[in-house]
Amino acid sequence: MARIPKTIELLAPAKNVEIGIVAINHGADAVYIGAPKFSARQAVGNSLDDIATLVAYAHRFYARVYVALNTILTDDELDEARTLIYKLYDIGVDALIIQDMGLLELDLPPIPLHASTQCDNRSLEKVQFLEQCGFEQVVLARELSLQQIREIAEKTSIALECFVHGALCVSYSGQCYLSQALRGRSANRGACAQMCRLPYTLLDGDENVLSRHQHLLSLKDFDASAHLFELMQAGVSSFKIEGRLKEANYVKNITAYYRQKIDHLIEGTDYRRASSGIIRFFFEPNPQKTFYRGATDYFLTGRTVNITSFETPKSLGEPVGTVREVWRNAFSVNSDKTFTNGDGLCCVNKQGNFVGFRVNKVEHERLFPLEMPEIEPNAQLYRNSDMTFDKLLAGKTSERKIPVTVSASDTSNGLEFVMTDSDGNKVQLQVMVNKEVAKNEERAIETFKMQLSKLGNTDFEATDIVLNFSQPWFVPVSQLAEWRRQLVSEFKEVRAKNYPKQDTFISKTIHAYPQSTVDYRANIFNAKAIAFYNQHRTEVLQPAFEETAVSDAELMRTKHCLKYSFGWCPKQRPITIPKEPLMLQYGDSKFTLHFDCSHCEMIIKQKK
Repeated sequence: MARIPKTIELLAPAKNVEIGIVAINHGADAVYIGAPKFSARQAVGNSLDDIATLVAYAHRFYARVYVALNTILTDDELDEARTLIYKLYDIGVDALIIQDMGLLELDLPPIPLHASTQCDNRSLEKVQFLEQCGFEQVVLARELSLQQIREIAEKTSIALECFVHGALCVSYSGQCYLSQALRGRSANRGACAQMCRLPYTLLDGDENVLSRHQHLLSLKDFDASAHLFELMQAGVSSFKIEGRLKEANYVKNITAYYRQKIDHLIEGTDYRRASSGIIRFFFEPNPQKTFYRGATDYFLTGRTVNITSFETPKSLGEPVGTVREVWRNAFSVNSDKTFTNGDGLCCVNKQGNFVGFRVNKVEHERLFPLEMPEIEPNAQLYRNSDMTFDKLLAGKTSERKIPVTVSASDTSNGLEFVMTDSDGNKVQLQVMVNKEVAKNEERAIETFKMQLSKLGNTDFEATDIVLNFSQPWFVPVSQLAEWRRQLVSEFKEVRAKNYPKQDTFISKTIHAYPQSTVDYRANIFNAKAIAFYNQHRTEVLQPAFEETAVSDAELMRTKHCLKYSFGWCPKQRPITIPKEPLMLQYGDSKFTLHFDCSHCEMIIKQKK
């Protein structure tokens, strides 16, 4: 039986502090954001001041902030990284997401460490090793099935984090060198050129064209929303939304969508959320309405052919019907949707080309594009820009409040007010006052309740007002308001003081790494990392690919298999199989495809 965690975390991306606050307001229990340097998204580093602002805001709701510092580092960068880590600890960051094991050889502050998915966490042995190293949380490989996750949870106690939504790396994370080999831009250094989203031509062993100019390595986006409860039962405690390059509307929509899903699933169960607050939404989330390549649950429940997006790596959006009739400057649609001037539509035409266009005018069932595209009747239409939805997202879309109980009672020489929350925080305010019996008892009670519940501009919402009076008392409204403000001010201070901050000291360990030798795929880029692996009884055969390019290297290893996609897998019993080796071509570059059928994996190497 898998270990089943009871606290469930929804982890959302933050491109910057503003989007981080958006994520918190829309229900995130934690956010992850790039460090000023050394983050796997080089383009979205954030200043320490901005991160400090986000930490202060998140902690008001007992939500956490994780900072991604998950590139591999040179020897010259280690001291700068160590200094940065101390500064991040000092401003209250809750954990670091790292890849480079050399960091564990440094004198670090007691900040919890999370093992990035770039660590290639796809086996029980790797997760057990990281747990023994002192990591608090591990980000599992996206390729794992529910059964594999369950098996890891059964034999570890480390917190397990898994992606549930967003873009998929076609390669095992941390194991892609295609961008470095072709463009000199290292994915492990935060500069991925996204070679997997380019169009390729597939050739057989005689260089006959099998597929021309298709995005053969481009996957649909991950959507595990139908499997959240199964993932909880399997042992996952943190559900991660991909997207540190995404804008605010995407983060609003997707975070709200998963917040609602998770809250519905855990209602009436022993599960609980990892942060505080009631969240109200003023729109209906729909993941198809913000960047959407189509959806796949990847390998969670087994291999399927429907994981790829060969026609385009761009956002398709929601399906909105089919083309009925086409005229010179307009077309009609079979659809139950309402269209608006400015909507962005797209389709794949008969030639297999992706066609996108903007609606200039809507007249009943006729749509007049700004420029008439090449489309045919019966073509499936998608809307990748919904003007009505976008306008809705531009306004106020959520409200997050911490529920509190406020009580008032009389004492021998005055009154006592108490405020409590579900996190165990409590404040008592005693005031000395000459009590005056109310002439209108009903009005006096109503005044107390009304004034004590007026928390509108604060983080709090009074969900229960309790009055324990021997008899109703008259107190001026202005005085009640002043006591309420004082109570709230003290309560905010108590919540901040009681924030459940966790310190974790990493001790040197000598337990054995799962492999006795490692090569370039261990991404070892500095002397401290070499020392780490040697200390854990592993011989380092090669440095990182970024330091020394390796002849005949695996530039990518992936569970996506083109043989399977085209029906040529031996397990599918195909009638014909193209002559091998199969090759991919992009421009003047050619790559050979190798197939490890025992593990159902495809390997890409550069053709010599």
